[in-house]
Parts: sequence; C-alpha cells; structure tokens
Amino acid sequence: MDYLCFRALCCKGPPPPRPEYDLVCIGLTGSGKTSLLSQLCSESPENIVPTTGFSIKAVPFQNAILNVKELGGADTIRKYWSRYYQGSQGVIFVLDSASSEDDLETARNELHSALQHPQLCILPFLILANHQDKPAARSVQEIKKYFELEPLARGKRWILKPCSLDDMEAVKDSFTLLINLLEERDLEPSRM
Repeated sequence: MDYLCFRALCCKGPPPPRPEYDLVCIGLTGSGKTSLLSQLCSESPENIVPTTGFSIKAVPFQNAILNVKELGGADTIRKYWSRYYQGSQGVIFVLDSASSEDDLETARNELHSALQHPQLCILPFLILANHQDKPAARSVQEIKKYFELEPLARGKRWILKPCSLDDMEAVKDSFTLLINLLEERDLEPSRM
C-alpha cells in the first residue's frame, strides 16, 4: 500500500493516451452532419456550408478521440461513398427526422446499403435522428419502424438516438454510447 501512495505522489507522468477511432459519417445533404460535428468540436456554427466531397474532423471526448470522415450527401457524391469506407471502425448515420417522405425513403435506402456493405456491416452504427426540434420531426419509434431497423440490423451493434443542435448534451451522450461499443469491439478476441 505504501508503494502505491509513493508512486501516486512522485511519479506523475503524462496521462495515458486516449484511444483514437476512425469513423465515417454519412447522411443526405441537409441532415445536419456538418453542424453536429462542428458543434462537437466547439467551432462556430456560422458559415457552415454543405460538404462537397469529404472533410475530416478530430472530435475530442474525455475517453477517446474520434477521427470522423464526413462524406457529402448530394446524389452526385453518394455513389462514391463506398470508396471512403476502408479503415473505418464505426459509422455515424445522420438523418433529417423532419424531411419529406421522398428524402426519408432515400435516407432509408442509403442506410440499408451501408448496413449491408461488406466493409461496414460488422461495425457499430450510431444513427442520429436529427432535427427533433422541428414540428414535423418523426419520433425515434416511427423512424425505427419505417427504416425496418429491428429486422434489418438484428445481430448488429447499432444505436438510434434523437438529436438536435438545441441539445448537444444528448448528442455527446449518444457519441459516448458509440465509444462504448467501439471499446467493447476492441476488447473482443479476434475471430478467426
């Protein structure tokens, strides 16, 4: 016991490095990917423009650093998403829960493609139902049913959470749940 006390008093070194995870962030244009990531990085919400191509942000959390590759959501860019999946350890899918029926259907198809893609299908997914502050927003239960998440994602690790820029604490909590899934995945013995 004395040894532990002595070590705590005299041998303070730098804290152990936080683990880093490489994530891909996808969703249609206007779903709020850039705004959410900018807020998480404490960047100014002004002058945010839709991402064309991709951008990378290091999002710091207390217990991990998430290197998030955000892919633009325009139809001309979506067909190239899969070229950027390699090396991802997790997926963030942002959808506009207040969008039109057509956009919601497109988002559903894109999420289904991602959940079934060979490079993503075994990864943890964080699905954010954004724009919950808008009157037309659909509930998480409605989205879960419409997106057929229970049958489609059975056996996969996924989290579906409501969010909006008005409640960044809830967004941070959602990301913490994703970090927990990433940590669990790190601890699993590798499957042969």
